[in-house]
Amino acid sequence: MQRKKFRAFLPVLFLFIILNGMFISGRPYLSRWHASQDVLIWGNLLLFLITLGSFFIAQKGLKSANPHAFTRSVYGSILLKLFVCMIAAFLYIAIYKKELNKPAFFACMGLYLIYTFLEVTGLMKLLKEKV
Repeated sequence: MQRKKFRAFLPVLFLFIILNGMFISGRPYLSRWHASQDVLIWGNLLLFLITLGSFFIAQKGLKSANPHAFTRSVYGSILLKLFVCMIAAFLYIAIYKKELNKPAFFACMGLYLIYTFLEVTGLMKLLKEKV
């Protein structure tokens, strides 16, 4: 079963590796769009770590015999991820007020949606295999 859990998380891991590779090697392209390389790399790392944590929280819900426990754990993990990202965004905005890099900030918002989609897709695969 551990192998199946790891396979469900592989798309998230691949996304993280590919995006970091693109952000590190694509500095000229990022500067063309006025996007900060540092903001994108740190945002991608934060999103990956939060997704990893919320994936394991939701995965614990799969072990329960109660089907509502899985739903609660998925919603709880997504809410946890949302609030941690909101706090990180507010801190970034408060610290860098006028120097805020909007292209990178909005790119991180899009990455949040992609990471959440991949996480829920992987969890749904695990749920189908459980049934």
